[in-house]
Amino acid sequence: MAAAEFDISRGYRLNPQVALRPEPFGALAYHFGNRKLSFLKVPELVELVRELDEHASVEEALARIPEQRRPQFRTALASLAASDMIRPQE
Repeated sequence: MAAAEFDISRGYRLNPQVALRPEPFGALAYHFGNRKLSFLKVPELVELVRELDEHASVEEALARIPEQRRPQFRTALASLAASDMIRPQE
């Protein structure tokens, strides 16, 4: 999925092939299928990624993030979608 296809009006979830390993800075995300590694350097982003599937849309999931920080989180989530770390909900 290309970053341009990331749609904040859709629900997303962590890819089942991805493991999140807690780290002092946030977490490491490792994709066992494509062997990509991502650093999630903000603890709030780790929490958001873990809870994405509990929300009907990315926008709904972002509601608890301060408005001025949401663009950064959207960009991070788009990057995670582009690397198949997160996927649209079915």
